[in-house]
Parts: sequence; structure tokens; C-alpha cells
Amino acid sequence: MSVELIGVIGAGQMGNGIAQVAACAGFNVVIVDIKQEYLEKGILNIKNSLDKLVKKERLSRKEADSAFSLISCNTEMSSVSNADLVIEAVPEILALKQSIFSNLDKICKKNTIFASNTSSISIDEIANSTNRPDSVIGMHFMNPVPIMKLVEIINGTKTTKNVNEIVVKIATKMGKVALSCNDSPGFVSNRILCPMLNEAILTLEEGVADPEAIDGIMKLGMNHPIGPLALSDLIGLDTLLHILNVLYLGFNDEKYKPANLLVSMVEKGELGRKSGKGFYQY
Repeated sequence: MSVELIGVIGAGQMGNGIAQVAACAGFNVVIVDIKQEYLEKGILNIKNSLDKLVKKERLSRKEADSAFSLISCNTEMSSVSNADLVIEAVPEILALKQSIFSNLDKICKKNTIFASNTSSISIDEIANSTNRPDSVIGMHFMNPVPIMKLVEIINGTKTTKNVNEIVVKIATKMGKVALSCNDSPGFVSNRILCPMLNEAILTLEEGVADPEAIDGIMKLGMNHPIGPLALSDLIGLDTLLHILNVLYLGFNDEKYKPANLLVSMVEKGELGRKSGKGFYQY
């Protein structure tokens, strides 16, 4: 299967990042979002990101301009009807994702592959909202998308080997390292990462150390590039809480129960970098 046009549903931080790396790999890209203002913000972010890469001499001006020219935007879902691959990158709300995939199923070509950038929601639950569960797969990009090398590829129960191979090749062409796993709560990345972040929050909650010490110990002692509390702020405390709840409910195991401090901070709107305050001030 030849993939030439990629649709990206959602122009937010993840969506515009995915669109950027797809365009830099030479794919034509259509970004879809519900409001023109969201699309304009997403396009501006892409332009600024490409400009930074040019300044750092990671891209030539010609390469950046060529990639930018491959991206178009639309508020109509029908604009991805001819896409060979559609990557969904909307908020982590199962009903929203199911609605989008059900709609895409009616709009797109029979051989279009559907991918979700979900960080924790079951691929099978998403795939079952379509009549093509064998063509639904997870493409979990890491944030920030233009910088991070990994794409976690998640196979649903019915995802075919051929679909997996196509998606791995596409991710590789985008300059990513694609590593596959099977559908399970939190997949591999967040099943391992989020309990560690939660443990760091529990350590703070119990007064064992202050944020700077917790992060410093993990950076210097474990060679982590960023401390767990600072990483939680970067991810978004609301997103972290959502993933932990998925793990907690999925495995029915107390070890995944979110820290009370995390719950209270989210309730107060202290979500990390996105809100200006989390474990640190921004």
C-alpha cells in the first residue's frame, strides 16, 4: 500500500507535531479541527518549530519551506476522505475518539488505516467503533513530537500484521524508532512510567523531600534527563491522573492508585506547565 496523504485529527500540541514530522518526511498532510482558530494556532506552532530547526541547522530553509507547503487545514472531516492513513490526536476521552472513528469509517476509503495517538485508552475499544478493526492501530508519539524518537505502535486484537508493517514503515520514514506492543492498559510506556511518577508524588506528599531534591536525586543518581515531578508538569497533571485511573481500573490493583496530592492539585487546576503552576511555577 502506497501512503501519500495523511490526515491528522486535532491541531493541538500532539496533532501539529505529528503533522510537522509527517510533512518533513514528504507526506501530504491535512489537519482537521473543529474551529479555525485552533487550526491557525496549530499552523503557527508548526511554522515556529520549523524556524527553530532551521536556526539550529537541523533543517535547511528550503527543506522547512517544502515541508510547510505540504500541510493544509480544514474544519470538515470530509477533507480526509482520500487519506491513506488518518492519525487521531484529540483529548483522551473514549466517547470522543469512538465518535470520530465511527465517522471516519463512513467517510474514508475502505483501505484507509486508522491510527490513534492515545497514551492509554484501549485500541480494541476504539477499533470496535468501526467496521474495520483489523485496520485500526495505535501510534503513540512522545512529546515533543519533533524531538522525541520513539513511536509506540500498539496492535489491537484484530490489527493485521500487514497494517502493523505499513505503520512501522511510515513512522520510520518520519525519522522515528517504531517499537510494537499489544493492547493492554497503559501499553508499555505509561504502564512503567506513570507508577514511577506517582511514587515521586507520594514521596513529596509524605514529606520525604522537596521537589528539587526528588528531581535532583533521580537526575543525578539514575541519569534521568528530567526529574519525575518536572516531567509530570510537562505531561500535564490531568493527563497523568487520567492514565493512572486507566491503569487502576484496568488492573484493579492498588499499586496504580493515584496519589491524593495529584488528585487535589488537578481539582485546583494546578496542571503543570499548561496552567502555569504544578510542582513548579512557570
